Amino acid sequence: MAWDAETDVVVVGAGGCGLVAALAAAEHGAQVVILEKTERVLGNTAASAGMIPAAGTRFQKALGIEDSPEQMAADILRKNDHQSDPELTLALCQESARLVEWMVDSLGIELSVVQEFKYPGHSTYRMHAPISRSGLDLIKMLRQAVNKRDNIILMLQSPVTDLVAEDGAVVGVVTQTPMGEQRIRAQKVILACNGFGGNRELVAKYIPEMADAMYFGYEGNTGEAILWGEKLGAQLENMHGFQGHSSVSAGQGILVTWGVVMMGGFMVNVNGERFGDETQGYSEFSLEVMKQPQQTGFLIFDQSIHDQLLSIEDFRQLASMNAFKFASTPEELAKALGIPAGGLAATFEEVRQAAASGGDRFGRTDFAKVLEPPYCGIRVVPALFHTQGGLKINRHAQVLRKDGTPIPNLYAGGGSAVGVSGNHPKGYMSGNGLLAALGFGKIAGEHAAKSLALQN
Repeated sequence: MAWDAETDVVVVGAGGCGLVAALAAAEHGAQVVILEKTERVLGNTAASAGMIPAAGTRFQKALGIEDSPEQMAADILRKNDHQSDPELTLALCQESARLVEWMVDSLGIELSVVQEFKYPGHSTYRMHAPISRSGLDLIKMLRQAVNKRDNIILMLQSPVTDLVAEDGAVVGVVTQTPMGEQRIRAQKVILACNGFGGNRELVAKYIPEMADAMYFGYEGNTGEAILWGEKLGAQLENMHGFQGHSSVSAGQGILVTWGVVMMGGFMVNVNGERFGDETQGYSEFSLEVMKQPQQTGFLIFDQSIHDQLLSIEDFRQLASMNAFKFASTPEELAKALGIPAGGLAATFEEVRQAAASGGDRFGRTDFAKVLEPPYCGIRVVPALFHTQGGLKINRHAQVLRKDGTPIPNLYAGGGSAVGVSGNHPKGYMSGNGLLAALGFGKIAGEHAAKSLALQN
């Protein structure tokens, strides 16, 4: 076969996973080409809050926070009912602290521990995020780090159309660049092109309950990695798993942080009535919102919670757009939101009694605080954020065949690979997606480069 170019490592996708994979490989001496199908460097990482869970970092220790990879893995497995591979889960948790500290020390990305609240499932404070709490800022900083490397070439508007294999081993890729089709020979290929949330046909096949839901992920996530892997005999795993979200602002299309719930807020439907335990997690709660009239909910909290969450960029943006409604009484808030006053007033009283007694009929026991006026509310809708199933990989992020052996030279991370959330949305613990993207990206990049060094 005639090749148009040759490199050590090709990375397919320029989201968080791809950029980290490229940086890790380049740091260990590899020549890297990143191929991105769109004209922008974004991906699901850019749409996130940029919060990376990590256990045992020096930043946690400085704050007196005790944590360990084993504790973090136990939290993940408890949340997903032990549906993820325990060895893979622990390996990712063991990498987490190294990942965060490497990003700070080697890439110059400023990260700090999020202490405003703990997301459902986390037993301690372990989220590490940019000061802005913005995934877009995180992507920008990763892009800047890539730009500083002489041994990384980033090609935009260059979708990979196929993998090239010889005798079962991946030896390169075919890409459609603005200059025409190119065949690039590579000693290692890393699939970092996320999952299939943007492919309605695959969503209907694997996650039919979310087929009609809003898709809130990156439009470029259309599942090519799954299809290429299947053609090469790769094992797929946990294809029903996904991250949903329950609180995309209906009028603005911006995510409202679930911190409003963890700090004491609750959700009601168009009748002003609660319909479940909000603290179970925003992913699985998205299915509950899907069942409600008009597939709509209203997040209810207060001015105190609102003011504390202004440190989060998306939340601050919503506030600047006057997206939140404020009122001195439940009845006035209901009027502002366009829902029955009697229903919301009765729900306020129900929540007060549940907080006082330590639990409610849905099983919620953590109310954090009793809401005080002025009260605050916003209309929200559920959405599919990203898929959690994908190509089965080992602890080195190598793609595995159905017999458990690695497909030579092929790696996957992020949404292209199976995550650690199991096979149901309730298994998603906040940060699982970004951890799998950046963590497996770093693991794949390092292993690919080190393997090349041993071969040469």
